[in-house]
Amino acid sequence: MKNRYFFLILIIFGLSLSSCVQDKNNPGYAYMGKHDMYYTKYYKAYSPNPVLPNGQTDQPAPVGSVARNQSYFPFHPKNIAEKVADQTKAGIELKNPIQPDAASLAEGKRQYGIFCADCHGVQGKGDGHLYTAKLFPAKPRDLTGSYVQNMPDGSIFFIITEGSISGLMGPHGVQVTPDNRWKIVNYLRTLVKK
Repeated sequence: MKNRYFFLILIIFGLSLSSCVQDKNNPGYAYMGKHDMYYTKYYKAYSPNPVLPNGQTDQPAPVGSVARNQSYFPFHPKNIAEKVADQTKAGIELKNPIQPDAASLAEGKRQYGIFCADCHGVQGKGDGHLYTAKLFPAKPRDLTGSYVQNMPDGSIFFIITEGSISGLMGPHGVQVTPDNRWKIVNYLRTLVKK
């Protein structure tokens, strides 16, 4: 009787070892079938997608969605008249939550160098590389002038987020986080002191 149990345990142990697969590229048998989650078909980000209605794999964020740990931006103008009204309203309603201390000004300068200096220039005079190299058709706004410097913080934040009324400056709300936009606003205030 003991021999039978020993033999049965030996067979079970042998079957268990034989079910292990040494080839790491072949996981063995899939018990859920070939059309289940084991073999998910995926599409690369920029490839056409026959499943989605617009045929695009990499979908834009839904309108009105807010990234995690970010706040909702209430202004989304659809035309120039709305943009003018919203820019004025943003200047009144939006208040800069970032204090202009040394750390935030340093980060604002860094963000300005990344996103703004190519057009507006290192000193904010509107003489950035894209203009001086004749890669941009119109001279960008001088950020040290009274037009910008007398503008409320919320209006500048709006322009960085949604672009300028003229349309020459595009929106940067997708590239620059809200905190960094406020830091850029703080840094712009220091350009006239240089």
